[in-house]
Amino acid sequence: MKTILVVFFALSATLNAAYSQSAGGTWKTIDDKTGEAKSHVEVYEKNGKLYGKVVKLLLSAPDSKCDECKGDRKGKPVLGMLIVEGLSFSEGKWKNGNIMDPENGNFYGCTLWLETGKPDELRVKGIHWTGLSRTQTWYRVK
Repeated sequence: MKTILVVFFALSATLNAAYSQSAGGTWKTIDDKTGEAKSHVEVYEKNGKLYGKVVKLLLSAPDSKCDECKGDRKGKPVLGMLIVEGLSFSEGKWKNGNIMDPENGNFYGCTLWLETGKPDELRVKGIHWTGLSRTQTWYRVK
């Protein structure tokens, strides 16, 4: 019986540690210009790929539309919009997918990773086709 309890608690601790190291969850984004919290993005895994959608707007009205978006996203609500798409896990990072900026409607290549020892900070790197890039830090919402 003691062995079963020890195994159970060890497994629970392992699962908790694995979850805390996961990119999945809700993350607070920060406006690059003002430094203010801008939105919450729910990041989740589906069929082995990572996705993210806007679940809360902190600086804009909840009924804000993506006026700068192109195609079928033009004029659609930003709240609920999928902005991170199709990242695959490789070499400790989620990469080879896209991120969309609802402010300008542009898509960028994207890589996400958790800094070692900082499971509540998600690094989000957007990569323009020219090779220029920008990295933001998103913070886990608890």
